Amino acid sequence: MIHASIADLVHALKRHERLMGLDLGEKTIGIAIADPGHRLAAPVTTIRRTKFQPDAKLLLDLMKERGVGGLVIGLPLNMDGSEGPRCQSVRQFAANLMQTHDLPIAFWDERLSTVAVTRDLLAADLSRAKRAKVVDQAAAAFILQGAVDSLHRDS
Repeated sequence: MIHASIADLVHALKRHERLMGLDLGEKTIGIAIADPGHRLAAPVTTIRRTKFQPDAKLLLDLMKERGVGGLVIGLPLNMDGSEGPRCQSVRQFAANLMQTHDLPIAFWDERLSTVAVTRDLLAADLSRAKRAKVVDQAAAAFILQGAVDSLHRDS
């Protein structure tokens, strides 16, 4: 089920289930995970996209392995807040994923997440090769951290 807010998503989880954050790119999927208390997000991995079924299986296996009960998926809104073709692609991925496995999902505005993460990685003086390896999972953590921070701001 697609939830309108992160709070609604968390209410749909079982006790101690974690949230997973996804940064869906055209070629990769950055993955992050939150602690069971939904306070801190950490990067986990980046997977190279192939076809939907193998990608979905990898995600679902990782969710099971890590005790994840719901997904926060970054929604790449345009700077004016409107939705473009990339948003449609992300929403379709979520719909396809829900057809294979019924799970709670919420979207989170990911505008400038990759820009912010890249700036931080540059400030940390990471080489271009090292940045390329971690930028997507770091962006997923940035997205997920924004979502879990909103839970504690609103409560």
